[in-house]
Amino acid sequence: MAYQGGAVQGTVAVGFEGVRDEFAAALGEMNASPEAQLVVHVNGRRVVDLWSGDGTEPDTLMNVFSISKGAAHLVVALLVQDGVLDLDREVSSYWPEFGAHGKDRLTLRELLAHRSGVPGADGGFTDEEIADDRVVAARLAAQRPFWEPGSAYGYHAFVIGALTGEVVRRVTGRSIQQIFEERIRAPYGLDLYLGLPEELEPRRAETLPHLPTPEEAERLAARKLDPNSILAVAGNQNGPHKTELVDFANNPTVRALGPASSGGVGTARGVAGMYSAAIGEVDGRAQLLKPETITEFARPQFHGTDVITGNEDVFGLGFEELTALFRPLGPEAFGHSGATGSLGFADPGSGLAYAYTRRRFGFPSRYGAGPENHKLIAAVYRALQAN
Repeated sequence: MAYQGGAVQGTVAVGFEGVRDEFAAALGEMNASPEAQLVVHVNGRRVVDLWSGDGTEPDTLMNVFSISKGAAHLVVALLVQDGVLDLDREVSSYWPEFGAHGKDRLTLRELLAHRSGVPGADGGFTDEEIADDRVVAARLAAQRPFWEPGSAYGYHAFVIGALTGEVVRRVTGRSIQQIFEERIRAPYGLDLYLGLPEELEPRRAETLPHLPTPEEAERLAARKLDPNSILAVAGNQNGPHKTELVDFANNPTVRALGPASSGGVGTARGVAGMYSAAIGEVDGRAQLLKPETITEFARPQFHGTDVITGNEDVFGLGFEELTALFRPLGPEAFGHSGATGSLGFADPGSGLAYAYTRRRFGFPSRYGAGPENHKLIAAVYRALQAN
């Protein structure tokens, strides 16, 4: 039996009523409540602020999984913009230990484009290890790569933030989480955390598992993962401590440490606010990224097949290149999806910042963003064009 959709709450600006209608329609097409939030900014002004689901409010904090990568790599973009990091310098020049086993020629640009060859470690990580970026970085520095570094692209789902974060720490003496807090989250008052303060735990809601239809359950049961495959390595399924995403998100150590690849906690308001600040003035503060920095980080770095997933994919520097997936977006749009089906991005050409967060996992899609984002984004751009 299909889920009939819960009451949609919140507000939309005049002209954006169609977005509310599409949000309600998307909920009605699901077989279980996603417990979702949707926020859109245009030129720094919030024009959509919607939520739905039992126990889900606009300030309900939820794990945003790989949306965390966008937050972490906004820090890297700022440090490149400041001249602190050089995209075409070898990672090993910042972090000598990383040069082991032929990784010495890999550049920061190639690392940000998921080309390092170390998307995981032999034997996998324990739950405690995968939550700690410094432990992950130390293991991967000594890891023999699974492909020649720089020669191919493969999505580093659990480890990219640990790798780029260690470069940041070696250069600045600060963690990527600390710099995000000091330069981005706190100044803009964002409800988005790479390391959730204990006093905010009462606002956090549990991540919820996917509730498959019978057809989906059959499809999932037919999937067989070779524990020796590179896909198993990247998903931390290659050892005795196989990571389960729901358990990972609900682990208090993950929330407290905020691993930069997938441990962030926040609201759609926080995610949209971050991307709004990245591309435009907010409350009298100049935009975080200069146009030339946006161009550099949004530019596709790789076209072709992901050697881990086998999917055709496009990636920028630390951010997903989203234009190929969502046709209304401009060529310099950048952002990142999250495993539950969530998505956050900025489109500088239209002044748009978009955030869709959900607590409940949907059916695993080819890309992290849930399929409902296509209709939601289309509704947002129709409203933009009409206004």
